[in-house]
Amino acid sequence: MKILIIGNGGREHALAWKMASSPLVREVLVAPGNAGTAIERKVRNVPVAAHDIDGLVERARAERPDLTVIGPEAPLVAGLADRLQAAGLACLGPTREGARLEGSKAFTKDFLARHKIPTAAAATVTSQEAAFAYIDAHPGPLVVKADGLAAGKGVVVAADSAEAKAAAQSMLGGAFGAAGSTLVIEECLVGVEASYIILTDGRSYVAFPTSEDHKRRDDGDRGPNTGGMGAFSPASAITPEREAVIRQTIIEPTLKGLRDDGCPYTGFLYAGLMMTASGPKVLEFNCRFGDPETQPIMLRLASDLVPLVQAAVTGTLDRMQPAFDPRPALCVVMAAGGYPGEPATGDLITGLGEDTAECKIFHAGTQSTAQGPVTHGGRVLGVTALGADLAAARATAYARVQHVHFKGAQFRHDIGNRPPPRENKGP
Repeated sequence: MKILIIGNGGREHALAWKMASSPLVREVLVAPGNAGTAIERKVRNVPVAAHDIDGLVERARAERPDLTVIGPEAPLVAGLADRLQAAGLACLGPTREGARLEGSKAFTKDFLARHKIPTAAAATVTSQEAAFAYIDAHPGPLVVKADGLAAGKGVVVAADSAEAKAAAQSMLGGAFGAAGSTLVIEECLVGVEASYIILTDGRSYVAFPTSEDHKRRDDGDRGPNTGGMGAFSPASAITPEREAVIRQTIIEPTLKGLRDDGCPYTGFLYAGLMMTASGPKVLEFNCRFGDPETQPIMLRLASDLVPLVQAAVTGTLDRMQPAFDPRPALCVVMAAGGYPGEPATGDLITGLGEDTAECKIFHAGTQSTAQGPVTHGGRVLGVTALGADLAAARATAYARVQHVHFKGAQFRHDIGNRPPPRENKGP
């Protein structure tokens, strides 16, 4: 098989690495890829940006991959899966309509309400007057979210009304462009956040190991929200009993709701959950695998990923039983200086060393040069390790981090070490 993967982040490196290990695969193409995918066995980067929908369709027609896997949310929301399917090319990823679960938080809130799926109480507003009126009527902590895609950064957890109003005014004033022209303002849930990711053919599904990520940039879950500064698997807050509740009250009603709405969903579906005292509630849906959750989960996946994604496309997932390494895995993200604002780029990365079966560095914002890999984005690397327990995985990952250097590198020192439960930190 020839497989085309769309994207250039740590998620796409992890997927390419795992798929290239399959005996079913002769070549993996990554568009556009990064410095890490450029050196993987059986992997070839192709210079087409993930946002260039026309260019991706043209390249897919030329390469004729047996399957295309779309990594990031933006091309899914833009309808890349629809375009590829119309061109007669097999594709793993939801249609534009299905991708609205991530592309519009207002759409998702309405979907959850109609299908009676547990989530935070909220209001959708399009004006400062309406936003301020809702905030005045709901004193206390609130979460203000830009409706559209904002790379995981369009969320403010506001401790009081003044902070909520400032966030609403900023977003409606254009801080996130069109993504902030509509806002969702919701109650601030208390509990532990966790990620539950499945692969579905629209009816059947397989669940990946549970995971937790760390959204805030700084130690102790402080600082601005980011796309994710690290993750570990399994999640500390999801017991087998809680997982059964998640399946029964969230995952299965969501898939049924999509079918009932005339929008059967194929691909990865990520439920960002808050494990509250009254049970799990949906914070967000993502229409793709999480990043950086993909990295530790792929390290734990003991069976072949390729038959799983083939089964999702052909509607035969009910026959699949993937195997996972029982050992925990943990990923520490190393980010560029300036992230999550304007990250520094072009800085040489040294000390990467050699990967092992227990520890691998997945590239994200990197680019190949004659001198070696350089920084080329906000989140640069994901240092990922397996261990006999979570403490051992942490020790291995952080020992490797100490050898890697680039100017302005920043990373958290407490990945996998959760503080006490706190309010909703956003998606």
